[in-house]
Amino acid sequence: MRTLSAKIIAIQVFFLVVALTSIGMTLLVSWELEGGAAAINDAGSLRMRAYRLAYFLADGVSNDPQRGVREELLGDVHDFEAVLTTLRLGDPARPLFLPKEAAIDALFHDVEARWRPIRAAAVMRAGGTAASIGKGEVGAFVAAINELVLRIEKSISSTTNILRLFQLGLVALAVAGTIALIYLAFLVVIGPVQRLREGMERMARADFSVCLPVESRDEFGQLARGFNDMADRLRDLYQNLETRVAQKTQSLAERNGELTALYGIGAFLAEPQALDALCRGFLERITTEFRADAGAVRFIGADASEGSQVHLFASRNLPDEFIAEEHCIRVDACACGTAASGEVPIHWADLQHYTEPHDACRKQRFASLSAVPIRAQNETLGVLNLFFRTPRVMSTGEQTLLATLSQQLGVAVENQRLVSREKEMAISEERNLLAQELHDSIAQSLAFLNLQVQMLGSAMKREDRTAAQGATHEIEAGVRECYADVRELLLHFRTRSSHADIGHALRVTLKKFEQQTGIRVVLVEKGQAMPIPAEAQVQVLHIIQEALSNVRKHAGADTVDVTVQRGPVYTFVVRDNGRGFEAAGEANPGESELHVGLKIMRERARRAGADLLVDSHPGKGTCVTLNMAVSAFAPAELEAA
Repeated sequence: MRTLSAKIIAIQVFFLVVALTSIGMTLLVSWELEGGAAAINDAGSLRMRAYRLAYFLADGVSNDPQRGVREELLGDVHDFEAVLTTLRLGDPARPLFLPKEAAIDALFHDVEARWRPIRAAAVMRAGGTAASIGKGEVGAFVAAINELVLRIEKSISSTTNILRLFQLGLVALAVAGTIALIYLAFLVVIGPVQRLREGMERMARADFSVCLPVESRDEFGQLARGFNDMADRLRDLYQNLETRVAQKTQSLAERNGELTALYGIGAFLAEPQALDALCRGFLERITTEFRADAGAVRFIGADASEGSQVHLFASRNLPDEFIAEEHCIRVDACACGTAASGEVPIHWADLQHYTEPHDACRKQRFASLSAVPIRAQNETLGVLNLFFRTPRVMSTGEQTLLATLSQQLGVAVENQRLVSREKEMAISEERNLLAQELHDSIAQSLAFLNLQVQMLGSAMKREDRTAAQGATHEIEAGVRECYADVRELLLHFRTRSSHADIGHALRVTLKKFEQQTGIRVVLVEKGQAMPIPAEAQVQVLHIIQEALSNVRKHAGADTVDVTVQRGPVYTFVVRDNGRGFEAAGEANPGESELHVGLKIMRERARRAGADLLVDSHPGKGTCVTLNMAVSAFAPAELEAA
């Protein structure tokens, strides 16, 4: 196939070759003319040289010329010989050469023949020998030279005419080439482009019957065939446009409905609510979306092994008789049990032709049902059922949507389970802390009171009033201590942070401590940073309250300095001027109430993602430092804060 580019290149190469050939011939002819002109000039100079020699060889000139005359005569002979040699051999450098013609060669040989006797006489005269040449011989020699010059001029004239012919040919070639290029451009490029433009104009007027002639197999031929194919497709599209628009509109409506259902049901599942309300609301929406007559949500029992049960948890539009009969079924029973195994993404059953027993479904005259596994984290939690009283076949898109919604239900159920477990763990941890605090404060105080009561009873039996009064005073002090512990515990349990920054809650806590104990408290706040999340604030307040409780019970201090340094790392420092203790032994659990309190503080710091440091020496007070990095705050905590 000859392409358009190949055609254009071939035409350009052809005209280039013709032009280069013509120019080369013109240059060659010009070079020949220049060489012929130089030959005329040199040949014409021979006439003057011939007359000069004839003068020296005339009869009246002395046969014994002077030395200078002889040398001049020999020089003229030598120059004459040099000119003849140049004319005979030519000189491409000048350039100089005789035209290649037989007549010119004959005339040149005649001039050389006539020159030989003249040369011999000149050499003899230069040697002092008497020699002469007649005027007739000289005249004949000059006439021969004239005839050679005239013949060369005639040859040059002919060559000049040839040069003019080449020049006229170049002019004609330029005109013809231009016309030919214009014609070829119109034939190869402009004409096809014009036809394409006319076809596009007709197509713009919705005339899709246009058909361009395919006259070649080059690019324009391919364009013409492509244009015709495009016109056929547009004609077909235009004729079926309304049908296609209706189909696309229906498809978009279906997709929009699916997205709306996904968004609506997803938003509903994200709302905090009980599991029963969650499943019933989900069934109400999904039966409406798929135009089902009834629906059910079943969950697999705790034992997921073979032979375990699938329990009907929530239903919609199912009769009580059906619920009672289908309340609990085996995992491997019918389509619902097969779906519960998680082997297929969706199980569709045509109950009119289904071979497995479906007595409960047939009694209710259900014609079709779908069973979709409810899954979360690669675990099958249960089965979603949709029941239809008329035969129904779901499309692939509907099956995909149903499977997706079922998976969303599984995620919502699993999230509720995780939240419930998290709450149980939080309650369990808080109960453990409460038990520890009760054991380490009130329980020990009650044990001390029990011991004092026994001592009081023994003193009363002995009628030892002094011992009885001492025991009574100890009991009174123990009751006061126990009452203070109870109030402190109640204060701890009621501690909540509802402020964006911990500063306000901390100031309230320190003010209550100062009022209850009479110990002076100095609070210093420094720096700026994002607020601590509410849950972390509660843990920090509990830790500071426990540190203050240790100061009240054990330090014997009269001043407490509390410093809050805000920044990339929050730093809380509680420093007292009390009696202090040996910090090296505080890691020994159970040694004293103080050390158990420090253990509780460390557990709370761990839950808050913080580090707790205790520095104390006997007689030098105690310093408790809590460091909490801002980067340790969880995203959910930040949103809550």
